[in-house]
Amino acid sequence: MASSAAVAEISAPREARESVVVRFAGDSGDGMQLTGGQFTQATALAGNDLATFPDFPAEIRAPTGTTFGVSSFQINFGSRRIKTSGDAIDVLVAMNPAALKVELPNVREGGVIVADVGSFSERNIKRAGFAANPLEDKTLDAYRVVEIDVSALTMEAVKESGLGKKDALRCKNFWTLGLVYWMYGRDRKATVDWLNGKFAKRPDLAAANIAALNAGHAFGETAELDDMPSYSVAAAEIAPGQYRTVSGGEALAWGLVAGANKAGLEIMFGSYPITPASPLLHILSRLKQFGVVTFQAEDEIAAVCSAIGASFAGHLGITSSSGPGIALKGEAIGLAISTELPLVVVNSQRAGPSTGLPTKTEQSDLYQAVYGRNADAPLVVLASRSPSDCFETAVEAVRLATKYMTPVMLLTDGYIANAAEPWLIPDVDKIPPFNVTFRTDPEGFHPFVRDEKTLARNWAVPGTPGLEHRIGGIEKAYGSGHISYDAANHQKMTDTRKAKIDGIANDIPEQIPEQGESSGKIAVVGWGSTFGPIDRAVSNVRADGHAVSHIHLRHIWPMPRNLGALLANFDKVLVPEMNTGQLVTVLRAEYLVPAERVSKVSGQPFKIGEIEGAIRAHLEA
Repeated sequence: MASSAAVAEISAPREARESVVVRFAGDSGDGMQLTGGQFTQATALAGNDLATFPDFPAEIRAPTGTTFGVSSFQINFGSRRIKTSGDAIDVLVAMNPAALKVELPNVREGGVIVADVGSFSERNIKRAGFAANPLEDKTLDAYRVVEIDVSALTMEAVKESGLGKKDALRCKNFWTLGLVYWMYGRDRKATVDWLNGKFAKRPDLAAANIAALNAGHAFGETAELDDMPSYSVAAAEIAPGQYRTVSGGEALAWGLVAGANKAGLEIMFGSYPITPASPLLHILSRLKQFGVVTFQAEDEIAAVCSAIGASFAGHLGITSSSGPGIALKGEAIGLAISTELPLVVVNSQRAGPSTGLPTKTEQSDLYQAVYGRNADAPLVVLASRSPSDCFETAVEAVRLATKYMTPVMLLTDGYIANAAEPWLIPDVDKIPPFNVTFRTDPEGFHPFVRDEKTLARNWAVPGTPGLEHRIGGIEKAYGSGHISYDAANHQKMTDTRKAKIDGIANDIPEQIPEQGESSGKIAVVGWGSTFGPIDRAVSNVRADGHAVSHIHLRHIWPMPRNLGALLANFDKVLVPEMNTGQLVTVLRAEYLVPAERVSKVSGQPFKIGEIEGAIRAHLEA
């Protein structure tokens, strides 16, 4: 077995860069997500700030060599604060012609393209949709192209492993990773250790992949190709503390556990698999030691109803899905609103409508979250802005759900769920507890006796002596909870449920700009995963002296009580969203402000340049 690799040697002057965007792209079976994940780990260990964007096909396995099957992983890293996965690609690793075809429009002029020429067969070139070999015509004249027969060099590197051709070629992603490690002076030890652990029962596979990794690194060190660049990216200045790389799914799961702990409750998570929400089920299922019970139901309706039942029994009921699944849960969510039980509903948004593009991201469920139920059935809606922010947003979701006895919908999306970034691990002891107090006194008990301030009803665990009661979806008499068909009572109950949710506006922070002043020419209002590109775009135009501010919403419903007055201080309100203008509609309806949309619905996150361009266009208008 190959030994652990030494720390990367830097034998030649390197070009210093403040930040870099690298994208690995290949067939869905080429291991691009794994390659990107290992490069992310090495980059984090090197001290860079970073953000990632895994982008993979919806099909489980599209035909090999076609553009439909291209899987890619992008990472933006640097010595400065990184808030997005990056705009134009500086270095593209193209494992085949299809990957080059799909990703070429995103490569900056003068950028580096590392191409595995061994995969550029006439058949693959035709399958990718090129009329001729792009490496031989003028297609790539605007770029620095590094042509390497990665396939052949990988076969040579692993020939002593005894692997067959098929398994040997599967190591070429690690050959490429070794080359990119050399380009950026990365240490290979963490990856070598990971491979030895991953293939502990198949040491031959571990040895072959390590050999490929080292061979790719050695090639970069010794080949002396004219177009082969090497860079140095200094460590970022970040606050001291213990960090780890975290995905949105991980931070969300841990935030729910932390929130439940602060409430003094155990979690019952009922869910049905759906992309991109499934990772939350996978992660929570491994947290039994924290009092987490997970249940993979037979369908979405059973999943949410099991969570509602758990809440009735005194647990924290949580369910999750994506847009189509949330639609199926709709009637049961109405039941939770009617019974006034705490319930956290996580919606990992994806492209739609109907089943949509399961692996592509959108923000198109805001209407569904705010309005998408029968009758007047308000609930709380929150949105996380980044992978690490999912932790704090999840804690807030649990706090509001338990304090106000209401469902809370937490919006994330496919980008946040799968992306990763460094996370300063918080001191959970510093999070204030908000322990739930169950009703135990039978004196004067009725299940719908309310707290005068929060309007939340009693929460009595079934089986508590003297507190026997029933609840259900049929309208109840105010105060007693007995079934009621009285018209005046229905009016009062509807008004009370609305007043309870509206009153939460007094229990959340007032809105302040993330950047800029509280008045000016333009307020750029965002929510969810648009935070990073909006923040950087606003920063760029403010650097030119323009009075532009960034306002980002975590509390979508109810909105912060000062939001209307804040927006009225600006000449224009721009709302970049990955939908056709859903928050714009809500802002116009609530505050009568002339908000204008900046819309993108392509399954891809916003680029900084797209938002910056829209802001500058409105400044000049």
